[in-house]
Amino acid sequence: MRELRRGDLPDLTRILHETGAFTPVEIECALELLTIVLDEPNQRDYCVIVADDAGQVAGYVLYGPVPLTEGNFDIYWIATDPCLHGRGFGRRLITQAEEEAKQQGARLISLETSSQGGYARTRRFYHETGYLEECRIKDFYRLGDDRITYVKRF
Repeated sequence: MRELRRGDLPDLTRILHETGAFTPVEIECALELLTIVLDEPNQRDYCVIVADDAGQVAGYVLYGPVPLTEGNFDIYWIATDPCLHGRGFGRRLITQAEEEAKQQGARLISLETSSQGGYARTRRFYHETGYLEECRIKDFYRLGDDRITYVKRF
């Protein structure tokens, strides 16, 4: 696990596309946030951890404190190389983000995802890593596509 480097962007772009989990607009947003982290080193809204596998980018997690709250953090993005799924990189990334957030005073972490079938594996991963569904907003993203919020408390 290590910090984000500018040279990681091509690999992270590829990973975001190859997961098949994100729409083009979502990928654009994810890359915009990574660019903010790289271009504004003094910003404190977003933290990035990159998983490295023998010098190759295996995935990343982007998280940060929720403004105007005390001890609340969000995991905004997590993605791993589909070729490396099942090797534990996602679990290690989420665990590392949780540990770093706790060191910064986190009392809970939340994350959001879609109710669509293409996100079933993502939802299972969140459940398996100890996150519980806390809220569901019907038709949030579009008709028939609910926003599901998962939470882990410390």
